[in-house]
Amino acid sequence: MAGQGQERASMRTVVAASSAGTAFEWYDFFIFGSLAQVISKTFFTGLPETAGYIAALALFGVGFAFRPLGALVFGKIGDQAGRKGAFLATVLLMGGATFAIAFLPTYQQAGIISPILLVLLRCVQGFALGGEYGGAAIYVAEHSPPDQRGWATSWVQTSAAFGLFGALLVILATRWALGVYVGPDAFDAWGWRIPFAVSIGLLGISVWMRMKLTESPAFEAMKAEGEASKAPYAEAFGQWKNLKLVLLAFFAMMSAQGAVWYTSFFYVQTFMEKFLKVDPVTINGLMMTATAISAIFYVVFGWLSDRIGRKPVMLGGMTLALLFYFPGFHLLERAANPALAEASARAPVVVVADPKDCSLQFDPVGKAAFVTACDIVKTALANAGVSYANQAAPVGAVASMKVGGVEVVSQSAKGLPPAQAKAVKAAVEAKIKAALVEAGYPAKADPARINRPMILAVLFVFVIAATALFGPLAAALVELFPTRVRYTALSLPYHIGTGWIGGFVPFFAFAIVTAVGDIYAGLWYPVVFTLISVLATIFFLPETKGRPLD
Repeated sequence: MAGQGQERASMRTVVAASSAGTAFEWYDFFIFGSLAQVISKTFFTGLPETAGYIAALALFGVGFAFRPLGALVFGKIGDQAGRKGAFLATVLLMGGATFAIAFLPTYQQAGIISPILLVLLRCVQGFALGGEYGGAAIYVAEHSPPDQRGWATSWVQTSAAFGLFGALLVILATRWALGVYVGPDAFDAWGWRIPFAVSIGLLGISVWMRMKLTESPAFEAMKAEGEASKAPYAEAFGQWKNLKLVLLAFFAMMSAQGAVWYTSFFYVQTFMEKFLKVDPVTINGLMMTATAISAIFYVVFGWLSDRIGRKPVMLGGMTLALLFYFPGFHLLERAANPALAEASARAPVVVVADPKDCSLQFDPVGKAAFVTACDIVKTALANAGVSYANQAAPVGAVASMKVGGVEVVSQSAKGLPPAQAKAVKAAVEAKIKAALVEAGYPAKADPARINRPMILAVLFVFVIAATALFGPLAAALVELFPTRVRYTALSLPYHIGTGWIGGFVPFFAFAIVTAVGDIYAGLWYPVVFTLISVLATIFFLPETKGRPLD
């Protein structure tokens, strides 16, 4: 009995240390995404409003873009030198980079140097996180009994919820404290630095907990037998038997995981803040509630996958998300900003312009001028977060906007000096805003009319979808790959899915909306990637529950 008690205690320590360390790294990563609006004002003040916001979202994605590189580097270390050392190094890198962001100069203080430094630190964050997840998931799975592997590794998945919840909690508490004791503008001016600075304490706790861990038994046994891989890259990606597993993991699981999770927990924030004009504090409170609820269901679905299998649970989650994307976001509009939904139905906006006069409203680096009459109208509507339909006008006609029986004729600023062009844009935008207000379009969501229970109900459906997919995913990935190359082979598809697909969901979805003019058009991005995984899972993914890991 004593031996069993010690074994259980050891398993608890493994799960707690691995999950807590991962949660702290997710906290470091998520505070950046949650502060995209403030980041855009602080580091991209040289860009127009919409371009600055897209740049901030793109920078959020840059961290994800570097995750596959971290996955390759730390995957090789983990497969050759051991799991523990690899993910101990990742937490040091992540914590140091996050703490440094708190002390960066603003664009006004240092000019272009400011965003360059931010990009570099964001790359370090992504590089570190690329080695974190695989190490933690594998370490826990290789300690777990086969019939409890889904449950045990689901705590690693829950760490993402704890990290996001912690990030939102610190941001909300900082906003509140500064608003009460300093002033309403203090957070945007300098208070945003506090959540980044707090990470130094979390770093110390995380390192202390991970120093107490020993190497995983599966890796120790493999190393003792002299079976550790001498060339993890060649084995993982150069041998078809392993490469096909990498491709299967990406298409069947990770395409959907990146799309579903980041739409459910991040793009909904972008959508409510930028298009529905909901107050950021309200959004933080709603997302904290949804995130707290989600923490339970990662474990529930991980446990369920130990009973009925990984494949049916994950397939159910991704299918639910696929069917609910468009209905869910339409419900969000009616619940969060009913006045906007009513105005859109009563007085739809139409842009009448010569198609040759209109550019694609996609400018992630802020270099496009957008000075034609059509571009000026569309830029103003994009900044206002209003959907519009396009109507072709005769060649050479001056673009205009129609709403509620009112027509606002635009002006062209082509060939004008920058100051005059800016004045023309401002004049047209002022007329458009006045026409929108007259037609009943709200400048902001009315707090008294926000249906919070309905928003939470919508978020709950997305939570169920995301956790059903993500809860069993760590166990399924670990069981899919052989021990010799598990760290390398698992980490790459995971971080391409979450990094390149998931991390860029807010960026691409928002950019698509800005380009097309329909606030729901961005949802086609997650729809496509989720559909790919649904089909690949149905036809190609084997059941892995209970597979031996040796």
